[in-house]
Amino acid sequence: MSEGDDLRLVEECLAGDRRAFEAFVDRYERPLYNAAYRILGSADDAEEATQAAFTKAFEALGSFRKGTKFFSWLYRIAINESLNMRQARRHHEPVDEESLSRHETPETIYRQKELEGTIQKALNALPDDYRVVIVLRHFQDLSYDEIAVILEIPAKTVKSRLFSARQQLRALLPNE
Repeated sequence: MSEGDDLRLVEECLAGDRRAFEAFVDRYERPLYNAAYRILGSADDAEEATQAAFTKAFEALGSFRKGTKFFSWLYRIAINESLNMRQARRHHEPVDEESLSRHETPETIYRQKELEGTIQKALNALPDDYRVVIVLRHFQDLSYDEIAVILEIPAKTVKSRLFSARQQLRALLPNE
């Protein structure tokens, strides 16, 4: 699905076709959830933030500007929802073990859970501005330009925040 497809779906949604919005949910639910999960560190909170983002996007669809990418607009809503939820709750839950990928042996499962927990703990220790750029760049594989559009900041600021965030992560993560 291309950006042109997104614009066509926006027009169909605005015309009252709810199935068109379901297509957005099918396309973007997993990436939004993954970003929210990395920001919030909780599967339940990530699911709630993702649902809230889609609800807000649906309600605000009339304000979507056609000159912008729908993808960026929707991600911005999801990031804001995640940050607002994190700010409101200000608690740090451990990584939800059920959502971690499964591997063959108990040893690899244990090591993966331990690594995920260490990474999530380090992410939780970062300031929100740094955590968001790390999540978008390294967990969502977005370009600097895409992140800049989503966060509504210059690409140079994205690069600067990433540099600082990586430095802080190096200090927080064990050297192995």
